[in-house]
Amino acid sequence: MTRSLLILNGPNLNLLGTRQPEVYGTTTLKDVENLCLDKAKDLGIEIEFAQSNHEGSLIDMMHAARGKHVGVILNAGAYTHTSVALMDAISSIMLPVIELHLSNIHAREAFRQTSYISKVCIGQICGFGAAGYPLAMQALIDYVGDKA
Repeated sequence: MTRSLLILNGPNLNLLGTRQPEVYGTTTLKDVENLCLDKAKDLGIEIEFAQSNHEGSLIDMMHAARGKHVGVILNAGAYTHTSVALMDAISSIMLPVIELHLSNIHAREAFRQTSYISKVCIGQICGFGAAGYPLAMQALIDYVGDKA
């Protein structure tokens, strides 16, 4: 298997750059993808970068990651706080998953401080904006080490 990561973005992340720039900044999802592609070159890995506003599509993409990727970086957006189905999918794929958020969810509204997926992820990166993506990539590659 090629050393490859799935970087998966959930609902409303397609609107990055224009959606609540005071919270999420002005970096677009395409800018984030380009950051990830640059980091992938540095790490000598491949990435698949995807976004969906649909919970089932996110789950399907996570299922398809088995046997194809060594791990997943998941910015589940609002599904972080509501989706038992995503939590179950993470548990089922038998791949390490890092939970990622652009904003610091622990400093926001009370409902955003609860994550259904954190208990089944290997770690969480939040509050660093787009810079969190390359951090997560490095962390995931370091975590899998020679296992991949």
